[in-house]
Amino acid sequence: MIKELIHDPIFLSLKSEVATKEDLQVAEDLLDTLIAHKDGCVGMAANMIGVCKRIIAFDNMGTYMVMFNPEIIKKSEPYETEEGCLSLLGGPRKCKRYKSIKVQWQTSEMQTRIKTFTGFPAQIIQHEVDHCDGVLI
Repeated sequence: MIKELIHDPIFLSLKSEVATKEDLQVAEDLLDTLIAHKDGCVGMAANMIGVCKRIIAFDNMGTYMVMFNPEIIKKSEPYETEEGCLSLLGGPRKCKRYKSIKVQWQTSEMQTRIKTFTGFPAQIIQHEVDHCDGVLI
């Protein structure tokens, strides 16, 4: 189900709780909402739809991907960039990102995965993990 986007910076600044198998519907709603906004959005975190759980959804080079409890466990090659966010008013903001990140997460079956992401998918993941950590750009 497509959900309304949250714009309250105080709510968005809260740290998200660990997601469990009981949060599968949240992940489906998050993906539905992301797809509904695909013209102006490449990734979303669950708090953007009002649920403080560590779940992100993003466009991974043309294929949508959902991660439960993502954690960046390694990062390299920092760079400065600008990003926008559907939840925040105003234009793009400057931020620091890394060209390569290693991420550990769980699938919807709660199986642990580890993978290195580079380029734009890495940037998207970093933005959404920041949301999970209550960090706004």
